[in-house]
This record gives sequence, structure tokens and C-alpha cells, in this order.
Amino acid sequence: MPLSKRCLAEFFGTFWLVFGGCGSAVLAAAFPTLGIGFVGVSLAFGLTVLTMAYTLGHVSGGHFNPAVTLGLITGKRFAARDFIPYVAAQVAGAVAAGGVLYVIASGKDGFSLSGGFASNGYGLHSPNGYSLVACLVAEVVLTMFFLLVIMGSTDKRVPNGFAPIAIGLGLTLIHLISIPVTNTSVNPARSTGPALFVGGWAIKQLWLFWLAPLVGGALGGVVYEFLFSQYKESPVFGSEEQDVANVPR
Repeated sequence: MPLSKRCLAEFFGTFWLVFGGCGSAVLAAAFPTLGIGFVGVSLAFGLTVLTMAYTLGHVSGGHFNPAVTLGLITGKRFAARDFIPYVAAQVAGAVAAGGVLYVIASGKDGFSLSGGFASNGYGLHSPNGYSLVACLVAEVVLTMFFLLVIMGSTDKRVPNGFAPIAIGLGLTLIHLISIPVTNTSVNPARSTGPALFVGGWAIKQLWLFWLAPLVGGALGGVVYEFLFSQYKESPVFGSEEQDVANVPR
């Protein structure tokens, strides 16, 4: 598959993740009387990944997240030369989703970005006031385990067709754990989209939500490859031999 088409798939997949996940938080989480709450937002993020993995995973591998792309590189499942194009497409998709969400959300009287617009934060901007260190540890550990879920569920020893379910439910669980801590990132692109519209504190704290997920993703890829993979030369996404890493197995 040409790199251009794979990047386009990453753009649309990341757009859907940010629009669906952050949109549920901004538009529906606290809707009067019938708000979906933390559980609903967590499920929304999981469903975005599940649906796009089935829809576009066969095109690009269904990363939709710079930390996933890096983790698949350290786990020997993806070609390092395609890292920058993939990340650029993912960030562009996240920013576009943030823009569309802003247009919709700002159409209601009383809308204000002071509510955070689903941005991630630590300290005073953590939903429940968690410290920088606590947020850093949470994001590293949760992203690492997210990569373990991805690497394991797409291993060629696993039956085909079920990986998106495991990955989507894994992301749901991650959000159930960490929304009160950081508002849940585990995805630098997801963090960047809303932060650009909030500006100020969200931009100043954005570094953590690039650093921690990238470290966690890289660790997850290394840990799975070192401890659990029986293949010394795993096929690479986008190659003619791709039978291990493609998400919709």
C-alpha cells in the first residue's frame, strides 16, 4: 500500500478517535440529566479505536497514535523510516478533529474553553489534582500496557479477527483508570488536538503528554519483543510479508 494512502488512513482514523472520544467528553459527559459520565467517555474512546481498526487497519495498520507507531518500531513490527509521515498524519487528524469539535461546541450559548475542552493536564489541571510525578507514571505505565495489548493481540499465534476488540476494550479500561488522573492521554496526537484550541496552560503542559506516552510505547514494544515474541525477525507493516502486525487480525 502506498505511503500516501496509509498516511491518509492514519489521518482519518486519528480524526475519528479524537472527534469521538473528546467529543463525547465535551458534548455528552455532563449533559443535563442524561450525561454519559466517565464510563461513557471511556467506552467512546474504545469504540473509536475498535471501529477504525476494522475499517482502516488493513490499510495502514491502524496506529492512530504516535506512541503506538513508536512502540511498533521498537517491537520490530514497523519500519522506522515511516515514523515521521505517520506522526504528521496523526497530529493533522487530531487537530482537524479539534477544529470541527470546536465549531460544534461553540455553537451553544455559554460555551467556554475554561472547562478544558478535554485537554490533558497535571497538578492544578489534573481532573482530581494529581501531581506531575503521578501523572507521568500513570501515562508511562498505561501506554506500555496498551502496547503489550496491541503487540499480543496482533501476534500471528493469536486467532485472526479479534485484535480490534481487545485493543478497543484495552483503551476503554485505560480511560476508566486514568480519566481522574490526567484526563487520559496515552496518545500525543489526541493531547495535541484539544490543547491547541485551549492554549495557555494546555500548551505549557503538553510536553508531558508527548514524553510519557512515547516512553511508555517504546517500552511496551521492547518488553513484548524481548519477553514474549518467538520471532527474531518480525514482518514489517506495509511490507508484502505483513502477517503479524496488521491490527485487524
